Amino acid sequence: MEADLTLESTVWVGSKRYRAVLTGWHFNWTELDKKNRDKKTISVPVAEVVGVEDGRVEILPQKSIEDTDKVFTGPVRPNRLLVFINPYGGKKKGRKIYHSLVAPLFELAGISCHVIVTERANQARDHLLKKDLTGFDGVVCVGGDGMFSEILHGLIGQTQQEAGLCENDPTVTLQPCQRHIGIIPAGSTDCVCYATVGVIDPVTSALHIIIGDSQPLDVCSVHQASSVVRYSVSLLGYGFYGDVLAESEKHRWMGPLRYDYSGTMVYLSNRSYAGIVQYLPADPLLSSPRDRTRCLSGCSVCSRSTERLFPHSSDSGSLYSSHYSQFSSDSEGEWVSVEGRFRCVSLTCMSSSCPKSPLGLSPSAHLADGTGDLILVWDTHPLGFLKFLYRHTSTEDQFDLPFVEVHRVKAVRFSLPAGKEEEAYEEIGGSSGGMDEEERSYIETVSRSGSQQHLAERGPGREMTNVQKTANSFLCGLCCSKAPTVSVWNCDGEILPSTEILSRVHGQLVHLYARGIEDGAAVHCSDDIERGCTLQK
Repeated sequence: MEADLTLESTVWVGSKRYRAVLTGWHFNWTELDKKNRDKKTISVPVAEVVGVEDGRVEILPQKSIEDTDKVFTGPVRPNRLLVFINPYGGKKKGRKIYHSLVAPLFELAGISCHVIVTERANQARDHLLKKDLTGFDGVVCVGGDGMFSEILHGLIGQTQQEAGLCENDPTVTLQPCQRHIGIIPAGSTDCVCYATVGVIDPVTSALHIIIGDSQPLDVCSVHQASSVVRYSVSLLGYGFYGDVLAESEKHRWMGPLRYDYSGTMVYLSNRSYAGIVQYLPADPLLSSPRDRTRCLSGCSVCSRSTERLFPHSSDSGSLYSSHYSQFSSDSEGEWVSVEGRFRCVSLTCMSSSCPKSPLGLSPSAHLADGTGDLILVWDTHPLGFLKFLYRHTSTEDQFDLPFVEVHRVKAVRFSLPAGKEEEAYEEIGGSSGGMDEEERSYIETVSRSGSQQHLAERGPGREMTNVQKTANSFLCGLCCSKAPTVSVWNCDGEILPSTEILSRVHGQLVHLYARGIEDGAAVHCSDDIERGCTLQK
């Protein structure tokens, strides 16, 4: 099959002429004389030949990327993939999309695939946790965000098992996953694909996998009662977003329409919830959620963060073999605490953009800078909150509202105010929102190590007026018999059983077969389609 895939081009470098031939996994670089005869040929693996620095292509004959003084990145094309297909997600077209659009491209590119069609929830996660993945370059999910989450949890869990690390300890630095994750969108929600590629198109995603594009991605671990309960990349939301998910679960028969219906019902309920939010701010000199700088392909903020997160990567010779102590330095910062009533509390490691919200929850969030964006929406008038929700669908600044705060953070802790913990425990059936002694000791230790707690002063819009209280009672009566005391957490589309949580951002924990969103509206998939036509030729 490798012999069938040949790409050839002639280029000039200065006054010398060269012929470049890509055959299978090797790149032949031949210098030509004035009569177009071969003068000197170098043949080495692709990863050792082509590197890109600051948008300029470098030819590095007989010198591997890891051996250079400068950091070069180039595609490493996969040879063998493990593919999981969710036949039930979206419009139940996962198998058709893969076999009709994706599989032929993989075959043309000489990529062998082991395909598993899942029959139950978490089958892919369990398979990755138990099976030996030796020989596979990456794992591909054909489905939506739910299937991606299964792959994410399985790969992270397996990597930590092999490294002998305890995932339940929030202070442990997790080992980055070696195998890449590919996403072929075929679900009801494809937020991760849209936020990392910029378009929801199976062929475009397949071409990124074939080329071997690599996009690092931050992951948020969520802990409760000294154990990790979930991993999140797109949204960890309490309040409005949690209520919408809980309400939508009652109407799954409606399909994707259930999210619009549930969102309307929850908005009319006009609920807010009391809580204490503690967060560890990131360095404001590195980036800011208000700088209006989008994370695009080749993002300079994420590139600089690679050197900060993996300071010894050049010495070790491999990005994945370095073991950094990010949280040790995080603990030296000052934790900030705010208390009040919130419409919603959200933490995201990416913009969380989607077709309905082109800029997402946090337009300036970065995919791989080792931080997350914490968005606090204080209790406000229903029309004010509606204005906030509407701005998700436009290009207006959604943070330029008096009742909205956004902070770039490295860790977040959410708890209930004194007196609310017992009410919450009874309301959620005794499944607990409180923390045990070990977790309480951990938080107290961080607080004693130089952190100063700051209680937020209640500004305009943060106290409930009598008018708001009346509206609250009236509107909530339309949708429920009793206003709930606590909400639930929406973790990438899954409901968490815990109210009080501790969340930490792990920089560049996984890598996707993607390259980030291309700059320019016309770029979306035209380049990828052109490359696909070239491959098929």
